[in-house]
Formats: sequence, C-alpha cells, structure tokens
Amino acid sequence: MTMHRIAAIQMTSTEDVQANLSQAAKWIAKAAEQGARLVVLPEMFAMMGVDQMDKVKTREALGHGPIQDFLREQAAKYRIWLVGGTLPLTIEHENEKVSAACLLFDDQGNCVARYNKIHLFDVSLQKTQETYHESKVILAGDKLVVAETPVGKIGLAVCYDVRFPEMFRNMHEQSVEIVILPAAFTYVTGAAHWEVLLRARAIENQVYMIAAAQTGLHPNGRKTYGHSMIIDPWGVVKMSLPEEQGVVVADIDLNYLWRLRKEFPVLEHKKF
Repeated sequence: MTMHRIAAIQMTSTEDVQANLSQAAKWIAKAAEQGARLVVLPEMFAMMGVDQMDKVKTREALGHGPIQDFLREQAAKYRIWLVGGTLPLTIEHENEKVSAACLLFDDQGNCVARYNKIHLFDVSLQKTQETYHESKVILAGDKLVVAETPVGKIGLAVCYDVRFPEMFRNMHEQSVEIVILPAAFTYVTGAAHWEVLLRARAIENQVYMIAAAQTGLHPNGRKTYGHSMIIDPWGVVKMSLPEEQGVVVADIDLNYLWRLRKEFPVLEHKKF
C-alpha cells in the first residue's frame, strides 16, 4: 500500500499542561475519525511556558511522565502512529538543561524513535523587540533520525531546523520519504519565510513535508504563525490551516514520490 492519510495538528498551547493535553486529545480524535494513520503534534504542544525555565520544571525522564503516558495512550487508543511534537526530557547529570525531544510512537503505543532538536533558536528580532535564547535551557542534539514505518520512511526535524538544507539532504541520502516538522515559528519570521522554506525543502529533496505548528498569542506574549501544512514532493501545498486551531488531513502517495524521483532525477545530477 502506497497511499496513506496523514494529519498535522495546530494548537495555541499555554502553560497549563492538562489543558493542553485535553486540546491535543480533541484534535487527535478528529484526525483519527478522518482516517489518519500518522498524526503530528506541534512543537511544545503540552506546555508553552511563561519563561524558559518552565521547560526544566516540567521535564520528564524518557519513558516516564504524564506527557509521555498521554502520547502512548492516544497512539494505542486510535491505532495510529503519533509524533509527539516536542517535550522536555531529562538529561543525565544535567540539572539546568533539557533535551527538546521529538518522540515517535507506533500504533501499539511504543516509543520507537527519538530526535533531539539540533538547531536552537538563539535570535533577536529588532522589529518586534523579541529575543529568544533556547540554548539557555536546551542542550542541542547531534544525531539525525530517519525511521521505518508502515506509512513510509520518516525523518524527524523541529522548527528552526528547516533553515538548514544540508540536514534534509542528509536525510535524503538515507532514502527518507516523509519529513515531519513540529514547529512554533514566530509570527514575523513565519509570515516572511515559513511556506517558502517548507516548499523548498520538499522540492530539493523530493519528499513530503508534514508541518504541525503553534498558532496565535500565548500567555508568555509570544505570537506564533500557524499555517500548518502538508506539501508534496513537487512543492504543492496539499492542505493548509491558516491561524485557527485544528487539524489538516491529506493523502500522500509514495508511488507518486518514487515516480517523480525516477522521471526527474535531480538528486542523481548533484555535483557537490
């Protein structure tokens, strides 16, 4: 089977973990009702804290904690493959920092892959007087993750990673077919770059891009762009959700992907 239904969830997460999990459960149910086999939650879906230290306060050890229990239960309940956006995981011998971990659960509720966000968002936006310093509390990952699943070979990335094309070219060399990108893009950078970056990564690497985003104004004053979308290997936006909370669902066709790679073998022509 090469046709699969995929869903990306869009949320306005707050500092209230239980409220966020309730919202996530609502949208996961909607996605499952529409026949999605793979469902993707946004970055920081369970907790968008008031300050950076909230990540440390809500961190969990791998395999234990209410956020991971929730993801495990939802995947098993609906028999879906579930990407848990990101959540803060404990780092051994490190009390002041966490990993921004993206976990993949199979349809039995088993965690089968973990990606730690590699590129950290340390920027200052003069236009809006916004400053972000993720490396203050997050320890960057250093390993790419490409996982075999029944819906295709999946590569995991997070938000700011999308600006680093060499990362996705590396995934392509591992025969990736679908790239998952949970995100919390700022409104200013999202309006300028979000869609063009996602479509570029899809076109360059002839992959499906599944981007699940945060949207709206959060209690910490941060405004995120939304526009969760599913993009095909030709760069066509199959489905997009502007700025409301909800879910986007689309069918992907791996036969189409491999036919495109055969007919238009751009990656066989690369010189460097």
